[in-house]
Order: sequence, then structure tokens, then C-alpha cells
Amino acid sequence: MPDLDDPIPISALQHAIFCLRQAALIHVERLWEDNRFTAEGSVLHEAAHDPGKRTRGLIRRVTALPLTCRRLNLAGVADLVEFRLLDDRRETPFPVEYKRGKPKQHRADEVQLCAQALCLEEMTGEPVPEGALFYAETKRRLSVPFDTELRQLTEEVTLAFGAVLAQGITPPADYRANRCRACSLIEVCRPQAIGRSARGFRDRAITAALEKVEPA
Repeated sequence: MPDLDDPIPISALQHAIFCLRQAALIHVERLWEDNRFTAEGSVLHEAAHDPGKRTRGLIRRVTALPLTCRRLNLAGVADLVEFRLLDDRRETPFPVEYKRGKPKQHRADEVQLCAQALCLEEMTGEPVPEGALFYAETKRRLSVPFDTELRQLTEEVTLAFGAVLAQGITPPADYRANRCRACSLIEVCRPQAIGRSARGFRDRAITAALEKVEPA
């Protein structure tokens, strides 16, 4: 179980909006399974997370920038933040998150990016009206405006997952075929075994297997 004083990882929010149980399996029960999609995503983020700074014209680009938001108890690292110089010499932060694949039908990526914006607003005192998601498959940026609806959704997901972390209890499964088949944790989650702890299932399976082993 995580330390209750630890901040909520920004990266966990994309899991939390996709499935609170999945997020809890990873961050409460400390279970994780890679599949092709998560492996490709890890490679992409390793390439993006080399710290560095570069200025091009009126844009200062900072990679692997640490982020925090005390109000929501969030922390994480931004792949890229472009600080765009305004006429009055102030800079407007513009977060860019790198993703594998292509734009999704759900809002998980947008929520993760919006959480970065909330951190940047608290850290810099400047408004962050929009950012972008860069998808490796399309090799294009998708502009994401941080409107009232997305900000509210991001805060609701953060509060909901914060409550899960505080309780230290994994929510029961809510089986949805299309979503669950794409989940890298389906074998440890067993989504059709409603209400059971994935760690408990795993431990029972290991115990049963050991009982079948004849002593040497």
C-alpha cells in the first residue's frame, strides 16, 4: 500500500479514468504486466524524458520537467513544456505529451495532459489555456484546449483516485469486453471474478500450485 503522504502520480490518472480498478492494481497492489502497447509507450517516453532546454525564436523548450500541484496533491514529469514568450515578456506554458498509437475515443490522454496544465498554472502563476498530444503513429500534434469541462473531469478523476489510494482498497471489477481485452492486467485482474482482490487471487493460485509439488 502506498504512503498516504505520497503525491498522486500524474501518469496514474490515465489509468484511473480508463479503469479505477486498473489504477489500483498498479498503484495500491503494485501489480503490473507489460503488453506490446505498454512496451512501445515506455520506449517512446524514455526517448522524451532526457532532461534538456532549448530556445527557438520566441519559444523556450524544456524536456523532462518535474511538475507538482499542492492543491490536488499531484506530481509527475512533463515530456515537453514550451514556454511561449508574450508581448509583455511573460511566458505562457504549453505542455506536450508524447503518446504511442493514435488519438483515442476516451479522454484518458487529455486528462493526463490537463493535470500537467494544472500543475504548471500553480507553479508559474500563469494561465495555461491549451496544450498538445503528439501521437507516434500519426506523427502529428493534436491540440487540446483546457476548457471548464476537461478541468472539472480531471479534478474529479484526481479526487476519486486519491480516495482509492487513501483507503488502500482495490475497487471491484466492472467487466466491459472491449476495454478489458485491451488491458495488460487482464490475467491478474480476472475482471469476471467480481469483487476479488487480484493479489489475493494470485496468492491463492501460487499456494495451490505449490501444494501440488511433491516434496524433494
